[in-house]
Amino acid sequence: MKLSLMKNYILLLLLVISSGDAFSQEQITVKIPYPNDSRVITTGTAFMQISADARAGGLADQGVATSPDAFSQQWNVSKYAFSQAEQGLSFTYTPYLTALVNDIFLGGLTYYNKLDDRSAISASFRYFSLGEIEFRETGDKDEVTIIQKPNEFTFDIAYSLKLSDQFSMGVGLKYIRSDLKLQGSQVEAATNAGPANSFAVDLGGYYESQEKAYNSFNGKWRGGFAIQNIGPKIKYEEDGDEDFLPTTMRLGGGFDFILDGANTIGVTLETTKLLVPTPPIYGYEFIDDNNDGNLNNGEEVVNSNIIIEGKDPNVNFAKGMFQSFSDAPGGFSEELNEFTYSVSAEYMYQDAFAFRLGYFNEHETKGARKFFSLGAGFKYNVVNIDISYLLSTSKVVSPLENTLRFSLSFNLGGNN
Repeated sequence: MKLSLMKNYILLLLLVISSGDAFSQEQITVKIPYPNDSRVITTGTAFMQISADARAGGLADQGVATSPDAFSQQWNVSKYAFSQAEQGLSFTYTPYLTALVNDIFLGGLTYYNKLDDRSAISASFRYFSLGEIEFRETGDKDEVTIIQKPNEFTFDIAYSLKLSDQFSMGVGLKYIRSDLKLQGSQVEAATNAGPANSFAVDLGGYYESQEKAYNSFNGKWRGGFAIQNIGPKIKYEEDGDEDFLPTTMRLGGGFDFILDGANTIGVTLETTKLLVPTPPIYGYEFIDDNNDGNLNNGEEVVNSNIIIEGKDPNVNFAKGMFQSFSDAPGGFSEELNEFTYSVSAEYMYQDAFAFRLGYFNEHETKGARKFFSLGAGFKYNVVNIDISYLLSTSKVVSPLENTLRFSLSFNLGGNN
């Protein structure tokens, strides 16, 4: 009996020793993030995020909750139901990257028509030209230069309706085309590159209170929201990756200080967020033979370009919209960093002259756009002229730095 018990102890001891030896020889894998992993969210058709009209440009790229104007199609289609004019027509022209070239620009044309006191239809066309690009098929200096003019554009129509005397909603349908290929080139043949097309939907709501008397002035509240560019991802190459559209959520509110019959000051706050998945932190996984946490010569990389933190961004556009609120690798604090904010003030004199001032802020890790804006507007009869200027306060130079933006609009058909 004692001999049998001793054998059992010996067998147990040998098992423990062999298990420990096996554990000590187990290979340990380590995951390391790539250095300087970007946290900036990128999309296709990025030109759709450029503020096209000079009034919004003077108000630090605001438009979701400002008073209705002819340019509301880009910001919040529901505002047209509150328009004072029966019809409106507008033109915009914005030079781009003027410090480098002189032939890149964004142009736009917008029209709206009040069907009655409660509803309106509208349409717009926006065109972004990347100028002329010269290239040669072989690089031979004696070869005839080929000139290409890549461009992108959108065309959209919308309908807005007052659901009450103070609130309206609107919906818009948008066609998007991005033609960035070099036609007939070796690049096109090698990549099967071609024009990219997609469709998107805009949704918006706008609130405008009745004018109310306060102690020394009258006033009214404004508020708005919009979710824009809701649609399928866009693909530039037949077998290439798909890019998200710049689906954007806008929220804003403001108050008009009506000092007397001639002077009004409108103050507006606005925040925006891209409803696009946040890029995860990518890295690699290797077998750490000496358990020092570093990749040394002779150690094997078993996986590369894996997700260390965050969520997989390769999802459809609908899932991507919801995922965008909870997928930042840095957690809730990083999600908050993805919101931009802006504040503005607009002084109006007799509805004939306007002076505008605004400030826009974006977190350093999400694009670092920071700027002040100045603008002015002039109205004569049915004609409105707006101009704006941007003063960057960021280390990242803005493409619109030192650029004057111009807009021209016409109020047609009288006022409601």
